[in-house]
Amino acid sequence: MRKRLSAALLVLLLLIAAGCGSALAGSGLEVHYIDVGQAESTLLRTADFAILIDAGDQKGTQVLDYLRRLGVDTIDLLVLTHPHADHIGQAAEIVRELKVKEVWMSGYEHTTTLFEGLLDAVLDSDAAYFEPRTGGEEHFGDLTLQVLNPVRLSSNLHETCIVLRAIYGEVSFLFTGDAESSSERAMLREGLEVQARILQLGHHGSRTSSSLEFLLAVDPDLVIYSAGVGNDYGHPHQEVIDRLKILGIPSFGTEQFGTIVVKTDGMRYELETSRPGSLSQRCVDLNTASFEELQEIIHIGPERALQIVGERAARPFRSVDELRHRIEGIGENRLQDIKAQGLACVKGVTDD
Repeated sequence: MRKRLSAALLVLLLLIAAGCGSALAGSGLEVHYIDVGQAESTLLRTADFAILIDAGDQKGTQVLDYLRRLGVDTIDLLVLTHPHADHIGQAAEIVRELKVKEVWMSGYEHTTTLFEGLLDAVLDSDAAYFEPRTGGEEHFGDLTLQVLNPVRLSSNLHETCIVLRAIYGEVSFLFTGDAESSSERAMLREGLEVQARILQLGHHGSRTSSSLEFLLAVDPDLVIYSAGVGNDYGHPHQEVIDRLKILGIPSFGTEQFGTIVVKTDGMRYELETSRPGSLSQRCVDLNTASFEELQEIIHIGPERALQIVGERAARPFRSVDELRHRIEGIGENRLQDIKAQGLACVKGVTDD
């Protein structure tokens, strides 16, 4: 495993996240992890091309609005990793409103009206259509785009999710869509190169993805995930956050930091965020923290700290989510405040 982020780089990330400017502004590749709530959309952009991976949720217009603010009127490649609504939501409108040169989809046929409308928009456009498979590779200027999944179509929609590795100079990115641990194992069995400096967590940080074996193989400097504030799924799941903390991998989520932009010249990279968040990796473990440490968690005073101590003596906590059901006065809103603070954790929890 490579050495983790240096102290100097962490300071640089903190400065940029705080809005102190970028030494790499205007040069090389920009990767925009767009804040689209509980959905996903990522833009790869240089002066010569624009690649859009997924297109947010159908309930919003954030992706098209964001592209217009950047002055992007041509998409050289639109990749739709799989046909769930939170990944193809705004794609039809993008195809209609912008010049899209090529569209990649897995070939999995969904039965939703949204998916059928997307197919109509693609057919009505001048865009080329392609269904990529493992081993495929395309070049866009100095960027190499490698296809790691799927090998073939299956009856499982997430197993057919398109997974891409992008290499720009010495900096690599991995985009996994909603690929789950079964796909992660398949990629590793195939002996594919999955190492990346920056990993976009699979399935919005769900426990169904980001297995320990896969994280060790990717060996990222940092991870980025897309999730909505207070989403109904509890993304990112605490098991994944705990795993990252144990491995010492910093994580950046759109629910905390808003839109996240990575800029690289192919040697160095910097990270900018649209709003400040916390980079702290300190963890107050509900099962081992002292009475005083527990009270550092938002909404946890002396009385609730005593409750936690009593509850964990009877039965250890398996996740931070259990606070809602086991501690008096912790409802959904307070639970989301606790998770947003990012201090409470449960270490050593295995996948369900």
